[in-house]
Amino acid sequence: MKLSRPVSWFLLAFGVWSWFIWITFVKNLCKDGSGLAFDDAGAPTAYFWVHLLLAVTSFLLGTAIGVIGLRGVRALRRGPANGTPDATAPATPSSPSSSSSSSSAS
Repeated sequence: MKLSRPVSWFLLAFGVWSWFIWITFVKNLCKDGSGLAFDDAGAPTAYFWVHLLLAVTSFLLGTAIGVIGLRGVRALRRGPANGTPDATAPATPSSPSSSSSSSSAS
């Protein structure tokens, strides 16, 4: 499947945004002083673990989406893949079959 240029860049931007947002979120979660993330003894609460799991999952999904976008951008810069016809290229005639060339050899 070939991604268009805007879609590839959107996916890449989404992946970069995910890295920024979720790393910032985890930093803020670890520095939480409101009593939600850590109890009075300093132990993590259920709130901390649920939100850490949410952040890690979102970070991994954002990374996967960003990698798809990066591969799409790189494929567009490289041009059409070897062996796959480009839709804008003119069609080339097929080569003659090998059986006709081998029978004429004497």
